[in-house]
Amino acid sequence: MAERKSLWLASICSLALIAGPADAQAGAKEKFQTMVYSVYAGGINAVQARLQIDDSRAERYKMALSAKTRGFLARLAPWHGSFETEGWKEGEQLQPELHKSISTWKEETEIKEYVYTKGGDFAGLRITEEGEDKSPGAIDSGLTQGTTDALTATLLVMQGIKEKGSCEGASEVFDGERRFELKFHNKGNAVLKASSYNVYEGPAVICEVEIEPRGGKWHSKPRGWFSIQEQGRKKGYLPRLWLASMGEGIPAVPVKVQVKTDYGSLMAHLTGYEGAGVVTGNLDSDG
Repeated sequence: MAERKSLWLASICSLALIAGPADAQAGAKEKFQTMVYSVYAGGINAVQARLQIDDSRAERYKMALSAKTRGFLARLAPWHGSFETEGWKEGEQLQPELHKSISTWKEETEIKEYVYTKGGDFAGLRITEEGEDKSPGAIDSGLTQGTTDALTATLLVMQGIKEKGSCEGASEVFDGERRFELKFHNKGNAVLKASSYNVYEGPAVICEVEIEPRGGKWHSKPRGWFSIQEQGRKKGYLPRLWLASMGEGIPAVPVKVQVKTDYGSLMAHLTGYEGAGVVTGNLDSDG
């Protein structure tokens, strides 16, 4: 069950106005995007997720993802989590200041806080389990320096769509125990049709996602997200995102996700969107 929990999480997981106050407020609102997703496993709506991207400030950015199991699965495997990053912008460069994850499995809650300096150094990791400090001691700098968090790495790619129309890119990430390269491969373009599952209709960039171990506590036998990735590789299909631009000058967003595993395919569909002057679908993540 823990492996499947990681799969659901990673699928989602594994995307200065020169005007008066009223215009500035409207512009800021258009650069704040909210997406709601339904994740299907074996045809069952297993997880609901919400993604928010705040690109409204000239020198700061913020990205937040929350997800939880639903329906019968929520009774069988009650899990919910939130993942949030806030940091500095300098041109098109993004530098996290704090990445925070809160994960609750049944009644047990774990909080991880990754701290970075504005200069790009990794400054520390705080871990709290059931209110008790479980922070590690000194961490090998070879695992942490020059790294970012997974949300920022993904946002860089989503931001790149608006500039070059491609998702090609890579970032080094530290997850608390392991270092890996998070790689995005451009696989062409598609035109999606809206359906009863997905509200988006229009052009999208197809992006393949891959992680490559770089050090740390990796098991000899793949586990978690890495196991899921390798299951898909054997089927000739690594995890994929469909990214679409909803408006000018804002990051593209995921409108569909597909992951193939030994248990079947997982699909994440966009069921609600608000931003870029548009509101469509259902923004109730419990819907």
